[in-house]
Amino acid sequence: MNLNKFALATLAATFSFAAVVSAEDAKLPAASTKTGVTYATDIKPIFDAACVKCHDSTKKPKAGLALDSLEGVLKGAKHGKVVTPKDSAHSDLLLSVAHIGDDPMTFMPKGKEAKKLTDEQIGLIRAWIDQGAK
Repeated sequence: MNLNKFALATLAATFSFAAVVSAEDAKLPAASTKTGVTYATDIKPIFDAACVKCHDSTKKPKAGLALDSLEGVLKGAKHGKVVTPKDSAHSDLLLSVAHIGDDPMTFMPKGKEAKKLTDEQIGLIRAWIDQGAK
């Protein structure tokens, strides 16, 4: 009997988690349909314009996250990895720039003059991650 209760609790927790992920995923802009998205060609220009001011490896990058190189992005921040290749919906970087989550302090870019990335930019980042973050 206890095993059945455990199995039911586990199943309920799994569906609850799936519902949260699905709800968060529904808030994300659609991934770009562009194929062959690369960091150097497509993503770095976005990061250079909106992120590198605070996340530059030649300075002390905020949260230890350097976005001025592919190596820095894949290394992640002080708290760990921010990109899960081929899984944008579970990549903190994407959730942060899409302003998804419970803590507005994690939303990027920050600052009075900072503008949220466009849905097209977020979609391109999402496609890049889903295509393997190359």
